[in-house]
Amino acid sequence: MSFKRFKKFFGPGLVTGASDDDPSGIATYTQAGAAFGFATLWVALITIPFMTAVQEASARLALVTRRGIVKNLFTRVPRSVLAIGVLLFAAVNVFNLGADLGMMAASAQLLWGFPQWVWLVFFLVVILGLQTFLDYTRYARVLKWLCLSLLAYVIVAFTVRVDWMSAAFATFMPQIRFEKEYFLMLVALLGTTISPYLYVWQAAQEVEEEKADGCGHDHGEDSQACDDGAILYRRRADVAVGMGLSNVIAWFIILTAATVLFANGLYDVSTPAEAAAVLVPIAGKYASWLFTLGVIGTGLLAVPVLSGSAAYALSEVIGLRRYGLSSTWKEAKWFYVIVLALTVAGALTTLFGLNPIHALIYAAVGNALIAPLLILALIRLTEDKKVMGSMVNGPMSRVLLWGAFLLMTGSLVIWGILS
Repeated sequence: MSFKRFKKFFGPGLVTGASDDDPSGIATYTQAGAAFGFATLWVALITIPFMTAVQEASARLALVTRRGIVKNLFTRVPRSVLAIGVLLFAAVNVFNLGADLGMMAASAQLLWGFPQWVWLVFFLVVILGLQTFLDYTRYARVLKWLCLSLLAYVIVAFTVRVDWMSAAFATFMPQIRFEKEYFLMLVALLGTTISPYLYVWQAAQEVEEEKADGCGHDHGEDSQACDDGAILYRRRADVAVGMGLSNVIAWFIILTAATVLFANGLYDVSTPAEAAAVLVPIAGKYASWLFTLGVIGTGLLAVPVLSGSAAYALSEVIGLRRYGLSSTWKEAKWFYVIVLALTVAGALTTLFGLNPIHALIYAAVGNALIAPLLILALIRLTEDKKVMGSMVNGPMSRVLLWGAFLLMTGSLVIWGILS
């Protein structure tokens, strides 16, 4: 496959998967490894098929209907109920992106000094500039290359003494602990991995891709570029690779945190400096540099996804006629106003003074709380032949989607009982 075809073949799924390992994911995976050693490694394995199924269903829904998830729910859910759900979704995203921005600013302060608010304003301006003034094609190209910053955690694992036998046993033969703290971490891991904003973003970006390719409801049947079967094949591969790489990175972050932190008695990660200690074996005194660059890289990737997915959902429920990253500021002014407002609101949440690491974990739990409802809505839509036609869920998709719903719901119920 040529480089040009590679860039075309892999798009929304790869970007979505990479954005899943955002600062919230890095903090949650690091804390899981520090607090429980190898005991949560199995989560990174078991969530691969469920996460892939949810993202594939989101992509397939958008491909068939040429609409996002929220817009597809108009015929199923009263607008008032849908509006409440979207506002809750947006609120969780705002808190999540605020936690991400706070972690980026705290990490930059650790490395380069200056007050944290200076870095917060700096990243705010950079991210809003990228979203507002780059067209969709160039913006997506930037996001794809930021994925490379995630490879540092894989390299670290091969520079430290890892008990690979124990790690393999913990991955494939999990020993689940029915303890409140363990299930809280499990909920956070599921929330930061199978995150609701990823489903909305995946569907929205599929629509954007179709617009960029000149495809719509009226595209010709003989148009090879807009052949739904060929597009679905590419999207499934894109999603599978993106979700697989995301979870591999998550597995390595937990592994290295367990080896470097847990094994040395550091069970609670509460500062960027402590989180950066995971990278000391490979970077030594430059560990903070590597950690900060990783946090900033993934944050630049994830914050636009968080604000963008919420803006898509709000635009659809409001009924804006023109919205999306493929539109210019002049064409979709109100869409970009929503993006701006959400991002600034997220930055303002850092004024609450929450510990940046703990805030990221709280954000992951918030995602877990609303994920089951969105997964259930996605199942109902993709099971409906009136919506999907011949592209309704197959047996495997049906099993995995319901499995994702039961896994998310069951973990929340058990955590609630234990609490």
